[in-house]
Amino acid sequence: MLIVAGPTGSGKSDLALEAAAAFDGVVINADSAQVYRELRVLTARPSPDDEARVPHRLYGELSATERCSAGRWLAMARAAIDEVRAEGRLPIVVGGTGLYLKALTEGLAPVPAIPAEVRVEAAALWAELGGDGFRAKLAARDPEAAARWPASDRQRLQRAWEVVRATGRPLAEWQRAGTAPIAGQFATLVLLPPRETLYPALDARFLRMLEAGALEEVRELLAMRLDPSLPAMKAVGVRELAAHITGEQTLETAKAATQQATRRFAKRQMTWLRHQVRADIVLNEQYSERIRPKIFAFIRRGLLTGST
Repeated sequence: MLIVAGPTGSGKSDLALEAAAAFDGVVINADSAQVYRELRVLTARPSPDDEARVPHRLYGELSATERCSAGRWLAMARAAIDEVRAEGRLPIVVGGTGLYLKALTEGLAPVPAIPAEVRVEAAALWAELGGDGFRAKLAARDPEAAARWPASDRQRLQRAWEVVRATGRPLAEWQRAGTAPIAGQFATLVLLPPRETLYPALDARFLRMLEAGALEEVRELLAMRLDPSLPAMKAVGVRELAAHITGEQTLETAKAATQQATRRFAKRQMTWLRHQVRADIVLNEQYSERIRPKIFAFIRRGLLTGST
């Protein structure tokens, strides 16, 4: 299995497409937004022509009315990888959702779904106590988690409290009993282009999205009257363009806001990939034909001969 990771706009989808064509591969989506069928334009999903050129899996797989957790994606990805391997083809997993990639390679703790009321309760408790107070309260229920993260790490501390509150078991117990990582040989390639080239490319790409119908796509999504908490409604650009569609801001303001949100999103992705993904090769540039020979040599060496 080949894993191609990188922030949005890094060229990873083009790389996966070329690799699939060259090595008899199938491209498998690991992007949490591209899994929703209503968001082709705004999430820069592969085009119909690209999908016709080589097989693609898990793109537009779910309705925007559904929620795709890391656990649900992992189950779908395992099934897709097994099918591709059974066909004698190379699975090429591509995406920028770090949690999905980490679940695939390191496994996932089988924590049950947390009830909405517990999440609300946790958020209210944090607002009432602040980081230090919340961490102290967590220590009474899950001392290991409280000791593991600083009081400033709201996301992880709140998650630990939700888990022990809802299940009665500390988060670490669930993690130790987690789902095993994917079996078999795999190699991981990460694209990390410099911000000074990535950000302008992202700005220009969003303008092309508008020309391709991004506004109409969001308008149709709003017409579905979905719960704002659904993941599809939180995709980058949905909230910003929705504010223009409803008359809350001008198109120029919505453009600038979406471009800024996209740059921030890419920055978060790069931070995660640098620190959380174990890469066999990291290329500090966007994918282009110039570096294709180097990448293809890595694929041959790492997957076809068995030595990365």
